[in-house]
Amino acid sequence: MARESFAIGNVRVRAGAARDVELPITRLVTGGDVSLPVRVVHGREPGPVVWVSGAIHGDEVIGVEVIRELIATLKPKEFRGTLVAVPVVNVLGFMAGDRYLPDRRDLNRMFPGSPRGSLASRIAHLFMTEVVAKCEVGVDVHTAADKRANLPQVRGDLDDRRTRELAEAFGAPVMVHARVRDGSLRQAAVEVGAKVLLYEAGEALRFDDESIATGVAGIRRVLAFLDMIEPDPPNELPPSLESRSSGWVRARGTGILNLETRLGAFVETGERLGGLSDTFGKRVRLVRADRSGIVIGLTRAPIVNAGDALVHIAAVER
Repeated sequence: MARESFAIGNVRVRAGAARDVELPITRLVTGGDVSLPVRVVHGREPGPVVWVSGAIHGDEVIGVEVIRELIATLKPKEFRGTLVAVPVVNVLGFMAGDRYLPDRRDLNRMFPGSPRGSLASRIAHLFMTEVVAKCEVGVDVHTAADKRANLPQVRGDLDDRRTRELAEAFGAPVMVHARVRDGSLRQAAVEVGAKVLLYEAGEALRFDDESIATGVAGIRRVLAFLDMIEPDPPNELPPSLESRSSGWVRARGTGILNLETRLGAFVETGERLGGLSDTFGKRVRLVRADRSGIVIGLTRAPIVNAGDALVHIAAVER
């Protein structure tokens, strides 16, 4: 018996096919319609239903390229289960190159949303009802905030056995045990029973090959772990380092920052990470590690004020 078609919006996607779907969001003041773009890959054989999403923050563009490259590798007739790919969730922010929506709301603090709330709340509700409600596993792709960079890493509830298995299958350099944030997609999805990974890598408004390649390969490993695709040829990846605590080293003064560390570096408590200078080049303060671990985030801003976050260090077992 042929597998049943997959319903989303007002369309149905037949088994063994891929289809692009537009889910209406709103109408612009100019009269143009804004829709949520979705690609559904509905395999010929049964299996899990998984979503991948990017650009919940409109300036976090790496997820768009990760998803584009991922779906280019999938063949619906050989696929088991269903993939719901949403490369751009915050469509209006993405078009403007802005993290937020036009009303300055953070979409990732508006879940699960409401059909009668603000624009952000309505988009969150649409995503929950048309995507998350149909899926059992999700991978949400993010980058660092503006003027920061992240080492490729996955975040999730590592105390949940299934989520931990998915994080280990992803194979990022670091997996971080992270609490959910109120109003986030991950919180809302977990509350309705989904298992969710956050993939964090790279910088806002920038593509970089390492972040993209790690994301594509990691999601493919998750799909293979779920038996939705055949595994890629094995490579000698080291196991992901596990972190259960992390924190930012913050500036103890104001100045021009010169960092002497890099993403992925292992540091020890008290180790020199860089320094702050005045505008004439006089060194006014050193920056030192306040804990041992691996550098998973950095600021890219050269001018810093007292209290600014400079280096994100995750404690790990080496």
